[in-house]
Amino acid sequence: MCRPPALVLAAGLALGSSAAAQQRSSYEELQAFSGVLNHIRANYVDSVTYGVLVHAAVDGMLRALDPHSAYYSRLDFERRNAIEQGEIAVTGLALEEVDSAVTVLAVAPRSPAAKAGIQPGDRLVMINDTSVAGIPVRALELRLAGDKGSKVRLRFERGPRLEPDTLSVSVKRDFLKVTSVSVTRMLDSITGFVRLEEFGENAGREVHDALDHLKDAHMRRAILDLRGNPGGIVTSAVDVAAEFFPRGTLVFRTVGRKKDVDVTYTTKRDGAFATLPLIVLIDEHSASAAEALAASLQDHDRALLLGRRSFGKALMQTAFFVPPAGDILMLTVGHVLSPSGRFIQRRYRGLAAEQYRAFAGKGGAEEDTLTEFHTDAGRVVRGGGGIAPDITLPTPAPLPVWWSVASDSGFDDAVSDSVALTLPATPPARAQWLTATDQWRSKLLTPFLARVRSRLKVTAQTDSALDARLAFALAARVAEVRWGPDARQEFVFRTTVALPYFARLPELLAAPHR
Repeated sequence: MCRPPALVLAAGLALGSSAAAQQRSSYEELQAFSGVLNHIRANYVDSVTYGVLVHAAVDGMLRALDPHSAYYSRLDFERRNAIEQGEIAVTGLALEEVDSAVTVLAVAPRSPAAKAGIQPGDRLVMINDTSVAGIPVRALELRLAGDKGSKVRLRFERGPRLEPDTLSVSVKRDFLKVTSVSVTRMLDSITGFVRLEEFGENAGREVHDALDHLKDAHMRRAILDLRGNPGGIVTSAVDVAAEFFPRGTLVFRTVGRKKDVDVTYTTKRDGAFATLPLIVLIDEHSASAAEALAASLQDHDRALLLGRRSFGKALMQTAFFVPPAGDILMLTVGHVLSPSGRFIQRRYRGLAAEQYRAFAGKGGAEEDTLTEFHTDAGRVVRGGGGIAPDITLPTPAPLPVWWSVASDSGFDDAVSDSVALTLPATPPARAQWLTATDQWRSKLLTPFLARVRSRLKVTAQTDSALDARLAFALAARVAEVRWGPDARQEFVFRTTVALPYFARLPELLAAPHR
């Protein structure tokens, strides 16, 4: 169908005047915006309020800046704060929009979502009977919160986008205890393990107390787990870093357009654990303050980084109140630079926010990562696309939907519990179970797969990597049933692949041979 001549002419004029438009003053640009707003209000086919139009314009402006600046109504911001403070019951899901799909970024440990078998990477498609298409992620996270004990029905897709499996679960909302450190334990007689979930207000104190407790248990080396840590308060990252550095160590710098953003963060005291041999675990969901801490430890050759390339966020946001309603603008005001001068932020200009998030952990554009930086010892590191670990570990095999369905149906419990009851409740039996991989497969995996195929009527095809992950999960359940929750934690954490690298720590962190 042909367009009306007036519209064709208008389009031609717009193209021909692009150079002139670039020279327009700020006042003229605002006049253009006001003119469009008034034309919509006066002539658009449907009735629409100024509030809807202005909020949409604000969202559009922020999307033109970077993927992390955001605008919240006062009520939404207060509700989000209440959720973060643990005052509202939640499911335990953190969401991101990836390639136009609402995707699970993280699942809180021991949360209702974790118990339901929901996995990072699952794509949310429905809440109750409502499609999530077109609803902003921030609004969806608010919808997932509610009264304690109330239920919400969720439908997910998992696997290939063209031929996905679907998973439907009913999740009961519950309160989650808000702490930065979630796990503190000894992995063996000399190795401590601290899991840092986020950089909350008291993260530095929590890490110090955790390490102090492990020191009393004769810890002589430690693993700090930052996997899945989305970041948090910048100064809390400095507080954590201060535990591992001497006084006056540069942790990172922030730089921006305004002078008050240009801050150099250094440690103010000698760290209580400044000489403790340290390994840090990171992955593609380690972001922001977690990356700033990891980059600092790497630049100073203070810790060995193990895992997978981090998210690639090195932008600092500040909250601004917007009158008259007191809405909140979270605006990016600065860049974070590591001690060596690295800017580890992934490129975002020219990318939709969904595309940007889809590249998490995949590095930056090649031209952004060509520049070499050097650690204190002279090791080469690069910026522009997250932090590349010193030692790269493989990505775990993805869990299929039938695993979550089977777990929700109790198939895994039935198999694991029956095996658990046949094992002696003795310390030697507990120690032996940690390495009994042949028994995990013969006593657990084989009957579990047979039950899944029979009851769910699926082929449940596996490979060696998936077999190993499923067998491990079933064996961990056995440890919990037979010897208690502490045994499960010991089982999970003592099998970490980080332990063998302690013997090579001085060599791996040393200056390269010239």
